[in-house]
Amino acid sequence: MDTKNSEKSMTALVCAFARAYHREVNEVRIFDDSMARELLYDEEYYAISKNMSDGIDFFNKCFKGDKDEALRWIVDNQLSPSPLGRGAYAERSLEMAIRKGIEQYIIFAAGFDTFGYRQPRWAERLQIFEIDHPLTLEEKVKRLVEKNINVPNNVYHIAADLNEAEWVEKLTAHEAFKGSKKSFCSLLGITYYISEQSFKGLLNALNKIIPTGSIIVMDYPAREDTFGDKRVKKQEMLAQAAKEAMVAKYSDEEINGLFSGCGYQVQELLTPDDITDQFFCHYNMANKDHPIKALLSVNFLTAVKE
Repeated sequence: MDTKNSEKSMTALVCAFARAYHREVNEVRIFDDSMARELLYDEEYYAISKNMSDGIDFFNKCFKGDKDEALRWIVDNQLSPSPLGRGAYAERSLEMAIRKGIEQYIIFAAGFDTFGYRQPRWAERLQIFEIDHPLTLEEKVKRLVEKNINVPNNVYHIAADLNEAEWVEKLTAHEAFKGSKKSFCSLLGITYYISEQSFKGLLNALNKIIPTGSIIVMDYPAREDTFGDKRVKKQEMLAQAAKEAMVAKYSDEEINGLFSGCGYQVQELLTPDDITDQFFCHYNMANKDHPIKALLSVNFLTAVKE
C-alpha cells in the first residue's frame, strides 16, 4: 500500500507483472488476468523480466538453466503464488457472494487490479469502488487513458490514504455508494504492511459504514507456519528493498479474535495446503515441470459482518 512516498508502488507493479507473465506463458492458468499486461509499459515489463532473471542467484544459488528458465523459476516460485492465489480466491468468493445479495464491491489498496475493466457479465450490476493512495491511483488512471482502456460506468476511483480517516469520508460521500447495500470488501495485500492497531482501526471504520451480511475477503501473513520456507524471507527482503516493509503477522487465534472484536465472524480460513489444493491443482497437473505452491506463511480468510 503506497502511503508514504511519490514513487510508483513496486509491489503493485510486480504483482501485475506476475499476473501478466502467468497468462502469457501458460494455457492452463490459476488466474486469468487478461488485462494486467495492458497496464504495463513494454519497457517496464522487459526491465522487470531482466532484473528478475539477472537476480537468480539471490533467489536460488543452485539454479541451472538459461535466462528464460531462470525467469520462469522466479515467477512461479517467488512472485506468482500470492497474487494468483488471492486473485482466484477473491473472484470466486465474489461470484458466490453476488448470489447472496451483494451489490457493492470495494477494493481497498486497489493498485493495478483489473477486475473492473474485464468484469464478467455476472458483475455488471455491481457498483465497484477502487480506493488507493492518490499518487498510486493517479498513475493507474494515467495508464488507463494512455492505453485507451475503457472505464465502465459502474467503476469509480476514490483517491485516499487508508492510513487516514479521509477514505471513509470520500467513500460515503460518493453519490454511487449506498450504506444500506451489502458490500463485498477486498482487503487483499494490505495486512502485511500496516500495524495490527492500524488494521483494527480499518476494520472498525469499515464496520460503521457497511450493513450486516457484508463480506470481507483478505490474505494475511501467518505467525507460526513458515516451516523454514526460504521464499518467505526473500519476499520480506524484496518488500524492504521496495520501501514497503512487512510489519505484521498473525496466529489463527489472533486473527479470529481481531475480527470478533470488531464485529465480524470468520467464516472461512484457508491454509497454504488448502490454497494449493483448491486453486493450483488443475494448473499443476497440466504443468508438472513448473509446479506452483502457495507460500507457507500466507492464509486466506472470509469474514461476515454480524
